[in-house]
Amino acid sequence: MVVCGLACWRSRWLLPLLLGLAIIMGIIALAGRGWLESESEPYVQQASLWESCTRGEEDLNWSCRSLMDFGWGRAAAATYLVGFVILVICFALAVIAFSIEILRFNFVRGIGGLLFVVAAFQIIGLVIYPVKFVEEIQLTGDNMFSWAYGFGWASTVVVIGCAFFFCCLPNWEDEVLGNIKPTYYYSSP
Repeated sequence: MVVCGLACWRSRWLLPLLLGLAIIMGIIALAGRGWLESESEPYVQQASLWESCTRGEEDLNWSCRSLMDFGWGRAAAATYLVGFVILVICFALAVIAFSIEILRFNFVRGIGGLLFVVAAFQIIGLVIYPVKFVEEIQLTGDNMFSWAYGFGWASTVVVIGCAFFFCCLPNWEDEVLGNIKPTYYYSSP
C-alpha cells in the first residue's frame, strides 16, 4: 500500500507537465528542418516534414521541393498534425481535470484513452515519412534521419507513457485523495 497523503496531491501536476513537454517536443518536430540530413560533408540533403531541400557540393543555395506535392507527404503531415492537435486538447483537459479539488478519475481515464489515439496517429506519421521518403525521393550522399525526427519519436514515447499513467491513475484514487487511513505497525519491545 502506498501512503503519500499531501505529497500525492502536490505531484498530480507531473502528468500535465509531461504532456506539456511532449507538446514542446512536437512543436520542435513540426517546425524543425532536421528530419533528414546529410550525414557528413558535403551537406547536400536536408528535409523537414514539409519539404525536401538539396544543393550541389559547391553551391550555397538550397533548392527546395514541397513534400505536400506527394500523397504520402500530405498523409504523414496530416496524421502527425492531427495527433499533435489531439495532444494539445488532452493537455488542456488534463489541466482542467487536475485543477478541480476532487479529481474526476473517470475523466482522467478518458484522457488516457485519447492519448493512445494520439500515439497511434503520431506513429503512423512517423512510419509513413521515412518509408515513402526513401522510396520516392532521390537521395544524394550518405543521409540520416536526424534530430527533428527524433523529437517526433520522443514526443510519441512520452505520450505513450502518459497514456498508461492516465489510465492507471483511477486505480489509486483513494491513495491520491487521502481517503484511506494509514496503517501503523508497532512492535512491542
